[in-house]
Amino acid sequence: MKSTGQYPRGENIWTVVDFILLGFSDIPKLQGFLFGVILIMYTTILMGNSLIIIITKVDASLQTPMYYFLGNFSFLEMCYVSVTAPRLLADLYRQNRSISFVACAVQMYFFLILGGTECLILTIMAYDRYVAICNPLLYHLIMNNRLCLQLAVVCWVSHIPVYTGFTYHVFSLSFCGSNQLNHFFCDVPPIVQQVCGDIYMTQMLIYIIALLVITIPFILILVSYVNIISTILKLPSATGRAKAFSTSSSHLTIVILFFGSGIIVYLKPVSSPYTGMEKILSLIYTIVIPMFNPLIYCLRNKDVMIALRKLHNSVLSCLKNIFNLF
Repeated sequence: MKSTGQYPRGENIWTVVDFILLGFSDIPKLQGFLFGVILIMYTTILMGNSLIIIITKVDASLQTPMYYFLGNFSFLEMCYVSVTAPRLLADLYRQNRSISFVACAVQMYFFLILGGTECLILTIMAYDRYVAICNPLLYHLIMNNRLCLQLAVVCWVSHIPVYTGFTYHVFSLSFCGSNQLNHFFCDVPPIVQQVCGDIYMTQMLIYIIALLVITIPFILILVSYVNIISTILKLPSATGRAKAFSTSSSHLTIVILFFGSGIIVYLKPVSSPYTGMEKILSLIYTIVIPMFNPLIYCLRNKDVMIALRKLHNSVLSCLKNIFNLF
C-alpha cells in the first residue's frame, strides 16, 4: 500500500493496492495437511452436489417442489464454496497470500450474494416442508410450478442491489494501519477492522443486513419447524412420523449449523479482534457444511437413494452395451 497523507488522529491513511490474507499462516506445520483436507472437501462438494443436480433433473420421481429447491440449493453450494475454496487452496500451496483490492472486493461481493441466497433458499425449503406436512391436501395447489419459479428467482436476485450498495460503501472507505487481514478470504469483519475513523454507520449496516438476511430467516425457519414437529407428533402412524422426520431433520441440521455459525460471526462487534475461533466458524459455514449437504440429503433420504441406484444401474447398462459393441 502507499501513503496518501495523515489522518487527523495521527494515523496514516493508505491507498490500498492489495491485502494480505493471513489465513492459517500461524500454523505453518499444518499447511500441507490443510491443503489435502480442504482439497478433498472441495472435490466432495463439487461431485456430491453435481450428482444431486443430475438425479433431480433426470429422475421422474424427483420432479417435485422439494427436489426442485434441492437442485437449486446444490448448484448454489457449488458456486458458494468456489468463491473461497480455490483461493484458500492456492494460498496454502504457494504461500503467496496477496490479493488485489479489486479481487478482494469481488470475492466479498459474490460471497455475500451467494450467502444471502443460501439463507433465503433454506427458508423456502423450510416453507416447502411446512406446507407438505401441515397442509398435505393443498400442497400441490400451493406449491405449483409458477410459485416455485417465482420463489427461486426471488432467492437469487432480491438482495443483489443491497449487497452491491454495501460492497461499494465498504470499499469506498479509507483504510489505515496494516493491510493484513486475519482471515482466509475477504470477509466483512476483518476488512472493516482496517477502516479509518468512525465505523458506526458501517456497523449499523452490518447489523441491519444480518438481521434481514440471517436472523429473520432463521426465526421463520424455526417457527416453521415448531409447527412441523407439532404436526408430526400428531400423526397416528409411526411409519408416517418416521418418514416426516427423516425428510425434515436433515434440513434442520443444516440450518442450525449454517445460521448458528453465521450469527456468531456477523453479530459480533466489528471492533472486537478477529480470532482463530471466528476463522474456524467461517470455515464451518463456507466449506464444512457444504461438504455435508450432499451426504445428509442423500444418505438420509430414501427417494434420493433409490434414484441414485437407478442412475447407477442405467450407467452400468449403458457401459455394458458400449463394451458389447466391441
